[in-house]
Amino acid sequence: MSLDNKPLYSGGCQCGAVRFRVEGALSNVSVCHCRMCQKAFGNFYAPLATAPKGGLTWTRGEPKRFRSSNHVLRGFCGDCGTPLTFEAPDGVALAVGAFDNPAELAPTIQWGIEAKLPYADGIPGLPGEATDADTEASYLDDLVNYQHPDHDTDDWPPEGKS
Repeated sequence: MSLDNKPLYSGGCQCGAVRFRVEGALSNVSVCHCRMCQKAFGNFYAPLATAPKGGLTWTRGEPKRFRSSNHVLRGFCGDCGTPLTFEAPDGVALAVGAFDNPAELAPTIQWGIEAKLPYADGIPGLPGEATDADTEASYLDDLVNYQHPDHDTDDWPPEGKS
């Protein structure tokens, strides 16, 4: 929480070149299944949360933008490609996965269900395993994560890592 008791959120891309802060309550936490969102996120759907007007600040860098339609800009990190924003005339929505604590942002509605992939609803019923249970992927034994941590940092990347 900020000093005036407004909720406070932070997040950014995977390489740390772009970071943001949101002060105030997020709204419209949703997933969008439309084909444009599928392509923009390279995924089954796009999880998004709308920032309050005037509540979004870019604290490191700023996204590059692609005009995906006559009304919408899609923001992404120009260095690592992480999808970050859906910018429309009625506001800016941020990618839920880009927040430092995405578990706090549970979707309350699905949009674009006409393009929902036919297997999307069955995914929760699939068997699940922890990452380290994949014994076939021997590279996991000495994997070093170079992604930006889930908190703000003064500098990034750490010295000697770029």
